[in-house]
Amino acid sequence: MIKKLYASRIDGMKESIFSTMSKLNNEYKAINLGQGFPDFDGAKWIFDAACEAMKSGKNQYAPAAGIYSLRAAIAKVYEQYYDLHVNPADEITITAGATEALYSTINALIEPGDEVILFEPVYDSHLADILVAGGTPKFVTLHAPDFSFDAKELEETVTNRTKMILLNNPHNPTGKVYSRDELGIIADCAKRNNLLVLSDEVYEFLTFDSTPHIPIASLPGMKERTITISSTGKTFGLTGWKIGYAVASPELTHAIMSIHQWTTFAVNTPGQHAMSYAFGKLEEYLPDFKALYEQKRDLMLAELAKTKFKAFKPLGSYFMMVEIPDIHGHEAQECAIDLVKRCKVTTVPPEMFYGKSNEGKRLLRLCFAKQDQTIIDGIGNMGKY
Repeated sequence: MIKKLYASRIDGMKESIFSTMSKLNNEYKAINLGQGFPDFDGAKWIFDAACEAMKSGKNQYAPAAGIYSLRAAIAKVYEQYYDLHVNPADEITITAGATEALYSTINALIEPGDEVILFEPVYDSHLADILVAGGTPKFVTLHAPDFSFDAKELEETVTNRTKMILLNNPHNPTGKVYSRDELGIIADCAKRNNLLVLSDEVYEFLTFDSTPHIPIASLPGMKERTITISSTGKTFGLTGWKIGYAVASPELTHAIMSIHQWTTFAVNTPGQHAMSYAFGKLEEYLPDFKALYEQKRDLMLAELAKTKFKAFKPLGSYFMMVEIPDIHGHEAQECAIDLVKRCKVTTVPPEMFYGKSNEGKRLLRLCFAKQDQTIIDGIGNMGKY
């Protein structure tokens, strides 16, 4: 008999719902409102900066922590936008996208048996990373329509085995932006129970209706216990470049680097130089960037109002949750498959993003980082459901 060929740690890891829905999308040639990336390019001037870096010989390995100019540019952003002092020499790690930053951080800090609290619906790679590290996920539910959480539920979820709270703000898939009061509740819980906070803030510059993004690291007593993850791909609309970063204390950064150096070691050198340049133009770039996505959000809301799907208005990210109509008696996954096959539009059913609540059985996630006509046509197809 042949021995088991793969590690038991992957036994509980199912195929990503994004892979499943992408296959169906391709099979039925549907309009894709499911996958979370823009179907249009980022700014041409960033391409020009990358080309200039390549032409000037910046094509070999970068330092494992990332080129210093990019780390310095990120530190300057934290100082300017959040009044947070970050040392670029030993508190920033440039990674192969936020995905690798999350993987390296969780595997550096979580041991088998450690509990990690997540707010559900979760982003699926958060859960996968915890399982790979041998951690135990525990869930606190964000409840529709405003996706608020119960402070008592959070406190009761903490045990003597809890090591970390994993926060996603702005939140994928709901589009929630945590208020200062909510962040204060989470911060107080972390300090009272001596917990780390891993804060995935890749959509930090995509908030709407003048809603502020507040990094939890900026709250009193939180900088030293917080690891903040972000992504140049999300900020500059170039997700395929895979340039993310982790910001943490020197001690925690050293731990993250211990995994990072054996995972990717270094990241795309000319892309890093281009992103260093891009951060220098962030202030003039952001107004048009935010206005573009707010317009797309409002367009999707207006088109959904013509259908039987109830939209929950997001304050951040480029995702929107909708409640499915009680027409065919379907739950979300059946509805999503039906939409692809019968209506030629792809969404993401978030049911598997929940660990204990059944709220996801009535919801779908849509992405509005799409060309206007794609949004109009896709929601028009949903109207046929």
